[in-house]
Amino acid sequence: MTSSVDQKTRRIRTPRANASSDEAGLLTKPSDVSPETEEMKQFLDSLKYDSNGLVTAIAQDVDTGAILMQGFASRLAIAYTLQHKKACFFSRSRQQLWCKGESSSNFINVDSVHVDCDKDSLIYLGVPTGPTCHTGAHTCYYKRVDGADGLILGAAKDGRHKAEEALTTLYELEATIAERKREVIKEGAKPSWTRRLLEDPEFLCSKIREEAGELCETYEKDEGKKRAASECADVLYHAMVLLNVQGVEIADVMEVLRNRFGVSGVEEKAKRTPKSKLIDPSKE
Repeated sequence: MTSSVDQKTRRIRTPRANASSDEAGLLTKPSDVSPETEEMKQFLDSLKYDSNGLVTAIAQDVDTGAILMQGFASRLAIAYTLQHKKACFFSRSRQQLWCKGESSSNFINVDSVHVDCDKDSLIYLGVPTGPTCHTGAHTCYYKRVDGADGLILGAAKDGRHKAEEALTTLYELEATIAERKREVIKEGAKPSWTRRLLEDPEFLCSKIREEAGELCETYEKDEGKKRAASECADVLYHAMVLLNVQGVEIADVMEVLRNRFGVSGVEEKAKRTPKSKLIDPSKE
């Protein structure tokens, strides 16, 4: 179904049923987009495009929360994204559709699309299959501006500071734990608490059990919300140290949680691979 909106205003053509000769050489083609349904048309018509027929489109990692990149999307690019579940933009320099990863294979598989209150920008929430930035960085936002390591004050003027990207709290913690594992301890110096835990997994496991018990006590003894938050933070921290010991990333945990959305907890647990039962030699 073609759009009834004035093409001079939008400057972006709706998809045609058949590919034309001007699509030759294009990796992402307008003809890859199926005709709009009435519901799709109503949504796309409701967006506030700029004078070039574009809206801002931001790609965000659904598990880490990291902002991966920002681009611009035409009506066709948005329709492509919604239909194919891959982040698609409109290249202003090449004046054509551009599916992220079409040449590098570093796609962003879209889990959901969100529109802002003014309807002039979108978020593509998804999972990147590789580095998003052309430099090889996980995101295009790896250059910090403020702070001692930033572009303004930092000695490294390329902006590559120790975290390398704008991290949310859990991922900043994960990066810090990894840094503690790499750091060289000078002779005679005391290792950090995190390093001690990393080097003694048995002690670490005992701390996790201890902290979990203290979290339960905040409810049993009615110790209040502040205490509960504090003890939960301790559990998360110690658990993440153990994840590092086992080579598990917090993104892996987030993916498991995301895949459980909409699934019955009883059914999900029943489908898990059963743990091997310990054999008591005395009963053999």
